[in-house]
Amino acid sequence: MHSPSPGLAVPAKPEVDVLHRITRVYAAIGILVPVFGLVTGASLGVLGDAWLIASMILTATAAVILIAVILPAQRRTLTALDHAGAPRVNGPDNEAPDRISCRLAMHTGVFNVLWAVVVILMIYRPGSTTGVGL
Repeated sequence: MHSPSPGLAVPAKPEVDVLHRITRVYAAIGILVPVFGLVTGASLGVLGDAWLIASMILTATAAVILIAVILPAQRRTLTALDHAGAPRVNGPDNEAPDRISCRLAMHTGVFNVLWAVVVILMIYRPGSTTGVGL
């Protein structure tokens, strides 16, 4: 049996459930961000600029992490919390909630760093001739 890491508190199921719902809605609404970015980039005539291409690649990478890693990990956490009192059998589908939470925190951090870099690129816009930026 795996014991929780010292100092790591696994959140209660209601909180995880709410966060999972918020993340699903965020993922659905988040589709509008690249669409808006492409429309704005086209209107400004900067679709071929390296900073915008890099931003689109980073945004796509963040979307893949959100859809393929974060949302499934949240679902696994909810499942693990549903079965927290049941005897565990070792296997990939039967992980302890604290182990899932650790990896989920790491992937969420990577997701957030990607978005932070995109925001910086959108504000700074290297090579911009508009005079707006840092």
